Amino acid sequence: MGVSSYFLILYVDDILLATNALSLLHETKSFLSENFEMKDIKNTSFVLGIDIHRDRSKKILGLSQRSYITKVLERFQMQNCSTTPCPIIKSDKLSQNQCPQNDLERHKMEAVPYALAVGSLMYTQTCTRPDISFVVGMFGRFQSNPGFDYWTAVKKVMRYLQGTKDLN
Repeated sequence: MGVSSYFLILYVDDILLATNALSLLHETKSFLSENFEMKDIKNTSFVLGIDIHRDRSKKILGLSQRSYITKVLERFQMQNCSTTPCPIIKSDKLSQNQCPQNDLERHKMEAVPYALAVGSLMYTQTCTRPDISFVVGMFGRFQSNPGFDYWTAVKKVMRYLQGTKDLN
């Protein structure tokens, strides 16, 4: 018999349990219901912006953030944007020199929802999309003083997500 895997995902008052050992699942649910008031939703297909796809016959479990990515694109008016095949390429240069250099440039960037967009991308990369981790990490370095080139790069990542949001 193989090794049992067990995942307990907790967010505030929501718990998602996943295991390949059915007896362990029943035991855990029994323990939790004896100690806490809870409602068992059974087969979950969506949690915290993540779509859960199962094919029990093939023993496949897939995760997708298609719905979440769609909402992010709508929030930043990018729902109809063109796509790009890569989130970043070698010629995309982001540096300290691109940060605002004067009050006028800083004032223009105050109207740009850079931090909110980067936060949305961070959640996406953490949950299901490690393919954008490198560039999102770069965005975080300039969170306190981003320039317009950084905002353009953030939108490029959103264009990449637009073209790849159906990936599991």
